[in-house]
Amino acid sequence: MICRHFMRGRHNITTTSGKSVSTFGRAVFSTTVRRCGYEDTIGNLKIGKDTRVIFQGFTGKQATANAKESINWGTNIVGGVTPGKNGEHLGRPVFPTVRKAMEKVKPDATGIYVAAHQAPAAIEEAIEAEVPLIVAVAEHIPIHDIMRIHSILKTQSKSRLVGANAPGIISAVGRCRIGFQPLPCFMPGRVGIVAKSGTLSYEAVASTTRAGLGQSLCIGMGGDVIAGTNFVDALKIFEHDDDTEGIVLIGEIGGSAEMHAAEWIEEYNTRTPNPKPISAIIGGINSAHGRVMGHAGAFTLQGEPNALAKIKRLEKAGVTIVNHPAKFGVSMKMLLGKSGPASSGASAISVSQQRGIHTVRRVRSTVQSQLIRSSPQVQKRSLYIRENLALDLLRERGINASEYSGKGRRRMLAVAVNRDTRSPCIIASPAIDQENPHIGAKNFPFDYRALLEPSQILEIAKHLQLEGSSKESLPKLINGLIDLYMKKEAFLLETLVVERLGDLKVVGAHFSFDDAAYRSTKRQGDIHALRQIEDEDSHEVEAEKDGIVYIKLAGNGNIGTLVNGAGLAMNTVDALADAGGKAANFLDTGGKATSETVKKSFEVILQDERVKVIFVNIFGGLTLGDMIANGILLAFKELDMKIPIVVRIRGTHEAEGQRIIAESGLSLHAFDDFEEAAAKAIDLANKS
Repeated sequence: MICRHFMRGRHNITTTSGKSVSTFGRAVFSTTVRRCGYEDTIGNLKIGKDTRVIFQGFTGKQATANAKESINWGTNIVGGVTPGKNGEHLGRPVFPTVRKAMEKVKPDATGIYVAAHQAPAAIEEAIEAEVPLIVAVAEHIPIHDIMRIHSILKTQSKSRLVGANAPGIISAVGRCRIGFQPLPCFMPGRVGIVAKSGTLSYEAVASTTRAGLGQSLCIGMGGDVIAGTNFVDALKIFEHDDDTEGIVLIGEIGGSAEMHAAEWIEEYNTRTPNPKPISAIIGGINSAHGRVMGHAGAFTLQGEPNALAKIKRLEKAGVTIVNHPAKFGVSMKMLLGKSGPASSGASAISVSQQRGIHTVRRVRSTVQSQLIRSSPQVQKRSLYIRENLALDLLRERGINASEYSGKGRRRMLAVAVNRDTRSPCIIASPAIDQENPHIGAKNFPFDYRALLEPSQILEIAKHLQLEGSSKESLPKLINGLIDLYMKKEAFLLETLVVERLGDLKVVGAHFSFDDAAYRSTKRQGDIHALRQIEDEDSHEVEAEKDGIVYIKLAGNGNIGTLVNGAGLAMNTVDALADAGGKAANFLDTGGKATSETVKKSFEVILQDERVKVIFVNIFGGLTLGDMIANGILLAFKELDMKIPIVVRIRGTHEAEGQRIIAESGLSLHAFDDFEEAAAKAIDLANKS
């Protein structure tokens, strides 16, 4: 089968046969003699001034405001789609369908600006119309909708997805924005950025802008459980992009994407005489064990590497690690050298310089924080139910299930999400060690739109070390679990099973369901009704009502943290620890921080008697720095606060925000530099 892969703009393309093709300003097809697939769409990520963009949901309020900004900046928006509408908007044509837009204006990319419950249909419509690049920014798209979309994407070689739950993709060089990145931070330049976190990527952008380096292409991988575009995909684009001389990678806990990136980087550095230098940061070193840290995908499952393992692997691959995104400017400037072009990567830096950048090594051996309560409840993605309710669900489906009697060897069998294959999977372990049933676990992925193959079930039975009639009863159990997983939109169905009278009996169940399925689409109301609020931390539940993710951290932390954005919130806890401080909590106000959310956040933080000072770390991207400063002043006065507050405001209108704080006359301390702000917060906390 001949594979024809569409690309636009300037490219150095390496085909699967190893042939290199250089292009500029024209459509290009790379031809191979293998089966085409989703991998062939990576080149569609290279956007620029000639990229023709449409918006889905074009006439909506959010899309309109975003389109106006993007058009004024230089993005070539050629039209948009609003179902059932024809006409004109912002001087561009409006079409009723994506297919009609493809016929008339031939876009290279589409930005999807609709709510989470509408986003899956919009993405699928764009795939069917064969739009080369699809950018989905919406958060809280149900995980089963995303797995179905990826099942579709694997069958084609025309469309590439960025997102979901991502800030989008932006070419500073080509002035093409498809997403909601804060434009004032960007400057055309030399550094390519790929990130899971939006706010951390904005900090990295601001840092490289301040350093005079600027950015070439910035790709938002996003913080969802499954990403349409991952680190390796972005690295492949950066490798052959003439505009990109250095690379920034921003990762966090959850999945193994950073490990795969490290493997790719190691191989790249080996085969390339003059590799482009790479600097990285990993968030979540001090994350609460077993919790979702704001982003839907920011949690570590059994068998997945933690943040420390990711840092170690990236360092081994030759990546320069920083502990705060504000250091990327200095890091990349040293790596690139004063002469301009990339020279020889990390090896070009002196030992003393490396010591200044690798500050993370000072305290990386610290034990990760644990949640004060042992409850497995999490925010933003999963709804866990009590074990007795989980066993009831199994019995309703004719599955033999009851509490463990203490007799029989327990084996682990689960249905979960495989982030690497972007699909559901069976996880099975023979549980040789009964104290840790996850040891020896093996992953068996399967397509979302198809059941397991009989041969896979035989492999699972062999791995579980089942024989005779127990082996014969395994298909019924597996298919029953998969049926429950699919119909009730589960996130994880983990069971412990024993052999009992020639049958398999479930004697333990740990079930979680996708909270977004109910919150975004009102599906699975019966499952959502099983939630037991009394099992959860009342302060966390109260914060959740206002869209705030608050997690109380264990230990003697005395610094309350208030941050906008999950990635930045994780990094704030980590960087405070590096500076010798101890955070009392993780708090993410969301991508936007308003005066009302600031007030609500102060209220929940102040309920923790350990807190002696509050550290506010805000990056003003979509949210303006002066607006945040006024919100802090208002909340401080209304709550009659008695403890000091250290405020670091960066980003849009940062100078005005810092001035408002500094001139307030209140017990507020304004800073621009993170390390100075952290030092002040630690000093105030220790003195109180």
